[in-house]
Amino acid sequence: MTIETYRDAWGIPHLRAGDALELARAQGRVTAHDRAWQLEVERHRAQGTSASFLGPAAVGWDVLARRARLGDTARRCFEALGRRDPETAQWVRSYTAGVNEGLPAGAARAPEFARTGLVPGTWEPWHPLAVWLTAHILFAGFPAKLWREEAIRHLGPASVPLFATDGPATAGSNGWLLAGARTGTGQALLAGDPHRYIEAPGVYQQIRLCCPEFDVVGLAVPGVPGIAHFAHAGTVAWSITNAMADYQDLYRERLRRTETGAVVALGPDGVWTEAERHTETVETAGRPALRIELLETPRGPVITEVPGTATEAPEGPAPADAAEPPQGPPAPGHESRAGGVVEVEGLALRHPPRVTHDLGFSALLPLLRARRVADVDRAFDAWAEPVNVVHAADTAGGTLHRVAGRVPLRSPVNRTRLAPAWLPGHEWHGWHETPYGELDDGAAVMANQRGLAAPLGVEFAPPHRADRIRALLDRRRTWSAADLPAIHMDTHLASAAPLLDHLAALEDLTPEAAGLRDRLLAWDRRMDAGSTAAADYAAVRSAVVRHLAAQPVFAPLTEPPACPEPLRPWLALTPRIAFALEHLLAAEELYGIDRPALVRAALEEAAADGPGGTWGDTHRLAPWQALPEWPYDGPALSGDHDCVLCTTAVPGVTDLSARGPAARYVWDLARRENSLWVVPLGADGVPGAAHHTDQLPLWTKGELVPVVTDWDRLELVEETETDV
Repeated sequence: MTIETYRDAWGIPHLRAGDALELARAQGRVTAHDRAWQLEVERHRAQGTSASFLGPAAVGWDVLARRARLGDTARRCFEALGRRDPETAQWVRSYTAGVNEGLPAGAARAPEFARTGLVPGTWEPWHPLAVWLTAHILFAGFPAKLWREEAIRHLGPASVPLFATDGPATAGSNGWLLAGARTGTGQALLAGDPHRYIEAPGVYQQIRLCCPEFDVVGLAVPGVPGIAHFAHAGTVAWSITNAMADYQDLYRERLRRTETGAVVALGPDGVWTEAERHTETVETAGRPALRIELLETPRGPVITEVPGTATEAPEGPAPADAAEPPQGPPAPGHESRAGGVVEVEGLALRHPPRVTHDLGFSALLPLLRARRVADVDRAFDAWAEPVNVVHAADTAGGTLHRVAGRVPLRSPVNRTRLAPAWLPGHEWHGWHETPYGELDDGAAVMANQRGLAAPLGVEFAPPHRADRIRALLDRRRTWSAADLPAIHMDTHLASAAPLLDHLAALEDLTPEAAGLRDRLLAWDRRMDAGSTAAADYAAVRSAVVRHLAAQPVFAPLTEPPACPEPLRPWLALTPRIAFALEHLLAAEELYGIDRPALVRAALEEAAADGPGGTWGDTHRLAPWQALPEWPYDGPALSGDHDCVLCTTAVPGVTDLSARGPAARYVWDLARRENSLWVVPLGADGVPGAAHHTDQLPLWTKGELVPVVTDWDRLELVEETETDV
């Protein structure tokens, strides 16, 4: 049997093999060749061993990954997959075999291995599941429950809707589906762009997988076989966005250590039950090893530092999450004594894969084999997480608009706050039915707004992106694939309205401030890279955010409670205010804050600073890198967090953008070769390679490259005879 590897002009791999197993092997091998460093970083992050070569900056994540039992959960899920779905388990094994075949040569191409002294390891079949789980463990935003707990404690329950919006740490997407009645060909179009942290190498891999059973192009997750999220299979295509569902719980645990050293947890039945307990060692490059104790109650793994339950190697660093607990009511890490017994609190994480031992991998092969919307629908019935909104369409005129994934049925308290593990009423008792929707006037739009998935979530994106996409689509009846990239790049900022309304109401300003105010009121509200007015707006907005964050009423929220270091972005006050600014300025009353005076002071401050150039001078791409290269001179970006062109800055903190469109796609059901795609950097993960960043200029300008389907237009770069 022969495996053929082709490349197009952009270095994108097109793979052809005799069956699905050999194709998975080829996918693993080509991914290891192109992205060896990325694969090994993700494998080590999933296992909590990345600090061993990345150094102290990675310790916080490694500790959280160990305590959350990410690797152990993936192992359990793969073992269960082997029993439940042996065909898919064998397919995953084939992928990891290919990774192991390709890693030596791939690592030799990647300079990061020499820089860190990392030696490529051996991939085991559960590693792709671990990579998937690690990539999505924070998608449901369970750390937001820590924020809400603090906000309610200091500001009251009314603070929850005030601050209920997505933020810089949230993953989202735009996606839209046009039925054949809305296109020039009579066949459907799907388009969109997933919004995630922009990473180097990129989080999505453009690839084509072809064997006698199927021929699919799409955006794969490096380290995971198949094409899960965005794909075109010829007669059917599909795409997803984050449904913003809440399916992970944090439980406050009351813990005691017994005379034997065991740790017991108080359950809702009033019984103290022994927690699972063992220690592990976190190796850190250039530092002594850190020993940590891992605990798991019947609710789930305890993810916080628990006083009296951790040990560290002599002269080792303190764990990154071992902060002093704040004064006040009990909090994670709080210690109290009653009758000579030491009782502490910890936080346990409960999420579906840890409970069900299922990460939804049984959906992946059926998706590749899908021919019609009904096949895609059945495949997504096996989806577990993350919980997504799905669009699909086929050449027979079928369309699909649904939610896929597992959301537990439980108390409303669990969804918004920390649930008390020792009280009845907070257990899980089954799963939500996943909602289905219909197209409206031949179109469906998903942009993380409160819509189809509303019964399943708490915090959603504002409606601006979805409303804007719908308005743009409604400007004409019929569309072509070539027309749709213009929607990707729309920069209108509807969320600017409340601040501009406040500015319009101001009187008796200094001449400089009055001039700035008048320019902003005449502004077209487009966050274009070349716009000076957009830069002026951003400067005033950031000043307003900083002034709000300095208000005494918010002072208790400036010191977050003790929590794992990777969760701290969800608890940072200034970003929370930045992304809730629209609500905070439009609310009828805001804790007695004189908002007109505050906006006046911010405007005068920005005016006094003088002209600030263009938006693109400071709003630049800053991708995440495991080994940062600073200073990074990223390109100037148009867009903003609430624009369709969602390039997220953090007002009041930085104009740099680390989060945005991790890919763009247009799937044409009439002719697949008219489909388009692009990624922020390129197909090759090796710095300096020809295809490492060759798509970046196109991505920045909003241009997409054609999906090539004609094998004669591709270059055959490798032909391998297999043992079969």
